[in-house]
Amino acid sequence: MTRYRPTVVEVDLDAIRFNVRRLKPERAELMAVVKADGYGHGDAPVARAALEAGATWLGVALVEEGLGLRGAGIDAPILVLSEFPHGAEKEALAHGLTPTVYSDEGVAAVAEAAGSVGRTVGVHVKLDTGMHRVGLWPPEAAPALARRVVDAGLVLQGLWTHFASSESDEATTREQLRRFLSISEAVRAEGLAPRYLHAANSAATLLYPESHLDLVRPGGAVYGLAAGPGLAEGLRPALTLRSAVTMVKRVPAGEAVSYGHAYRLDREATVATVPVGYEDGYQRVLSNRAEVLIRGVRHQVAGTVTMDQLLVDCGDHEVAPGDEVVLIGGQGAERITAEELADLAGTIGYEIVTALSERVPREYRG
Repeated sequence: MTRYRPTVVEVDLDAIRFNVRRLKPERAELMAVVKADGYGHGDAPVARAALEAGATWLGVALVEEGLGLRGAGIDAPILVLSEFPHGAEKEALAHGLTPTVYSDEGVAAVAEAAGSVGRTVGVHVKLDTGMHRVGLWPPEAAPALARRVVDAGLVLQGLWTHFASSESDEATTREQLRRFLSISEAVRAEGLAPRYLHAANSAATLLYPESHLDLVRPGGAVYGLAAGPGLAEGLRPALTLRSAVTMVKRVPAGEAVSYGHAYRLDREATVATVPVGYEDGYQRVLSNRAEVLIRGVRHQVAGTVTMDQLLVDCGDHEVAPGDEVVLIGGQGAERITAEELADLAGTIGYEIVTALSERVPREYRG
C-alpha cells in the first residue's frame, strides 16, 4: 500500500545483530524473545536478523505469534513461553512449536496432541521460583512432574524459570537461581537430564554470568532497550520513530494551543504541527513533557497530544514544512531514547515501543 503520511518506525537490523552478538555468552546458546511483534519492531525481520547473528532459539508469548513466524518461513526452534491454550495443541505441534508445561493438565494435553503429529515432542518445564505469574508451584514438585512428562511419552528438553527483579534486586535473583539449580539437581537425581537449563532474561544476561547456564533469553536488550538503570550501555537502540513537519505558524504571546489550552505561550513563537498522535502509540501523557528533534535541536511538545497530531514549540528557531522530526532516536548530536519518554510517562522503555501502533509503517535498514 502506498504510504502518504511521513510518520514511520525505522528499525536498524544491524543494531539487532550487534546486540545479539554482544549478548550471546561464549558457552551458552541464545534465545531471542520476539513476542509482542518483536517488542514493536516487527517479529519476523528481527527474528531473521537475530538468527543470522547467532541466536539458535526464538521465544514467543502466544501460539499465534509462533504460527506467524512459521508463516513467514522461519524454521528455527520456537518456545512458547506459557502453556498452550486448550485446543491449540495440535496446530502448535504440527507447526513445530515447542511447548512450555507446568501442570498435569498441560502435560496431558500436549501428550494427547503429540500422538497426532507422529513424532516425539520435546517440552520445557517452567518452575515458579518466585515470580508467581505462571510456572510449577511449588517448584520442588518438579521431579514428579518431569517424571510424568517422560511417562507420557514426551521428551524433557528443558527446565526453566524467570527472574522477578534481576535488574534491581541481587539477593532475590541469587535466591531464585539457587533454588532453581537445587531443583534441577533433584530432577537429574531422578535420572532425568534436560538438554537445556535456562533462567537469564536481559538483565541477568548482562549482570549475572553464573545464570547463563545452557541458554539465555534476552528480550528488550536484543532491541537495545534498557532492562534497568544503566543496562543499555554497550547496546545499540534499533528503533527510530520519525515524522515530518506539516504546518508552521507564527503564534503571538499569550495564545494557548491544542485541546484544553493547557500550554500557553509566554512569548511569540513558531509552532509546528507533526502528524503523530496517541492513536499511533505516542502517549497522551507525554503532553507538555516530551521533546522532539528538528534540525538537530530539542523542542518542547506543546499542548495536548491529540489522536493524530501534536504541536511543537520551536521558539525562534527556523523550521519549515517537510523538516524531519525525530520522536524516538537520534538526529545530529542529540538522541531521544525510549527510556527518556518512559521516565516522563512513569513507565518503562518496553511499554513505549510496544505501544507503537500497527498503523505506523515499519521500515527496515541493515
